Amino acid sequence: MSEPYNPGVSGSSSIPGQTHERAPRPTKIRPYAIGFFVLGLLVLVGGIAKLVAGGLGTGAALCFFGVLLFALSFIPLPQLPDSEPPMSFLSRLMGVFFEPTRVFRNIRVHPAWVAPFAVIVVLSAVYTFCFTQRVTPERIVNHTIDKLAEIGPPFAPPADRLEEMRAKQLDDAKNPIQRAGAVAKTMVGIFVFTTILAALYLLGILAFGGRINFWQSLAVVMHAGLPIIAIQKVLSLVLLYIKSPDEIHPILGAETLVQDNLGILFTPAEHPVLFVLASAFGLLSFYALWLKAVGLKNGGTKVSNGTAWGVAITFWILGTLALTAVTALFPNFIS
Repeated sequence: MSEPYNPGVSGSSSIPGQTHERAPRPTKIRPYAIGFFVLGLLVLVGGIAKLVAGGLGTGAALCFFGVLLFALSFIPLPQLPDSEPPMSFLSRLMGVFFEPTRVFRNIRVHPAWVAPFAVIVVLSAVYTFCFTQRVTPERIVNHTIDKLAEIGPPFAPPADRLEEMRAKQLDDAKNPIQRAGAVAKTMVGIFVFTTILAALYLLGILAFGGRINFWQSLAVVMHAGLPIIAIQKVLSLVLLYIKSPDEIHPILGAETLVQDNLGILFTPAEHPVLFVLASAFGLLSFYALWLKAVGLKNGGTKVSNGTAWGVAITFWILGTLALTAVTALFPNFIS
């Protein structure tokens, strides 16, 4: 019988007359978790001492990232026969575009997630930097503060406070240390979001009668999101330098400039809710839905095709409704 997949820990517990393997844990991430926590503490202290601009927020984010990673390291890895070797870094990154089923079957046994996570963070950081340079910090900050002022109390602070926020955000947007800190906070935000999403998919699969390990779910979410982010960011970078900066929305364009959905039928300023709702129906949206369904089916231990599609569609609908509800409450920002 093949040995169970054990990337970092091996162990066993014995009962008189019976021996069984202890579920392995991903202990290899603990040194990195401690490293991020220590780095966060140093940045936090630097922020308190006024030596690192924005150090309080960045340091707190890195500390939280370290604590979260360390906590997750106690979640058992899937115990499956090592029936195939793990795919290489490049094989998985390229394969998820051209042969996703093979990639998801491989990560079912070897649930690696760091590579797609790193690529997503880099692509997001590069696009954000270029977007800020092209559209200019002044236009982005002024639009945001002006729209916040339109909302009024109780959601917006007084006028004098808004002007203080405007000045501070402009300084932060031009400060290279603050921008580096923003990248770190973006990294933490992406990981926290995908971790929550992986946990929700795990619960959904269990509710539908399937079986999937948390690390399998996390690897599926990371790999399923990679092609979408890559296509969006690369095409958006091209459009960013083709279009005039005045034609680019300072908030909507910060995520993507690709218009492949029914949102093109509505003007955001006139029909913000319909615009957001229609934007959920597009080529990349359906591609993402298909990737998640394929990933859950092949990345889980025991997940039927119906279960995978049921979970993927359920959370797609819930996400669309949540985004639409937020837009209905604060329509000014996309006008």
